[in-house]
Amino acid sequence: MRIEPASPAAVRDAAEALKKGDLVVIPTETVYGLACNALDPKAVQKVFDAKGRPSENPLIVHIAGFEQLEDVAESWPHLAEQLAERFWPGPLTLVLPRKSIVPKITTAGLDTVAVRVPSHPVALSVITVAGVPIAAPSANIFMGLSPTSAEDVDPAIAERAVLVIDGGRCEVGLESTVVDLSGEHPRILRPGGVTRAQIQAVVGRPLGHLPPPSVKGGPGMYPRHYAPNAKVVIVERINGEDPGLTFQEPRTSEQIKMPDDPRAYGANLYRALKRLDQQGLTAIYVENPPSHPDWEAVHDRLKKASAD
Repeated sequence: MRIEPASPAAVRDAAEALKKGDLVVIPTETVYGLACNALDPKAVQKVFDAKGRPSENPLIVHIAGFEQLEDVAESWPHLAEQLAERFWPGPLTLVLPRKSIVPKITTAGLDTVAVRVPSHPVALSVITVAGVPIAAPSANIFMGLSPTSAEDVDPAIAERAVLVIDGGRCEVGLESTVVDLSGEHPRILRPGGVTRAQIQAVVGRPLGHLPPPSVKGGPGMYPRHYAPNAKVVIVERINGEDPGLTFQEPRTSEQIKMPDDPRAYGANLYRALKRLDQQGLTAIYVENPPSHPDWEAVHDRLKKASAD
């Protein structure tokens, strides 16, 4: 596994690899992504193969700014412009009508494309130097935990990439919020780094809660996802010395105290689950976080991680 610290040279190497149709692992503010040229069907297929990701699951296209938007989206509704002006660069993905230049393999056959502008400077630099939009789903085996640091990238993924750029710990630590703007009413397909309340403050009306019945509607919509090997069990309070994530003072080395702030909790969730999973546990117990709306993304990830 070739891991390079973030530098102009590493960015250039990554950009050249992407233009050649190769894969690289790059940091974003959400999680580390397995990146390819989003407009190259063969490169996109390499991502699906490396992750073991079903072809019915669309990829998010990452661009460096508004100037690239017309390369991937056929139309740009006023609401999308409002949300982008408020939250881009950042962890918000917008589902828009697809431009024909975007291969259908990238969008899982849909006539829509999921697109965002990441805020991590390394990701932005790679996209800019490569000069092409990139698809960068989490650098994990499908349904596994997403890596939030270079050292947590699955070796099976890293060996399929030309290089891994180490850009430090991911600030957000959870995947982006996905908002579908392709229909009559906007709705959240996946909660993430931007909260429902923040989006509704811009939209000026409530957003839909229920995703479409098909997992093809957007990224991260499978019932089980973002899961460690150990079984995740949600409890109100960890009993005794059971291993897991707690809001209390840990009693053993197999218990990790988690922050009581939803953003800090989200930033540490995957890393904490990874550390416990590396101990070969059969079960990881997780104390149920508060039910406040700001915890929606955390609850979503825990629900998916604990699903059978």
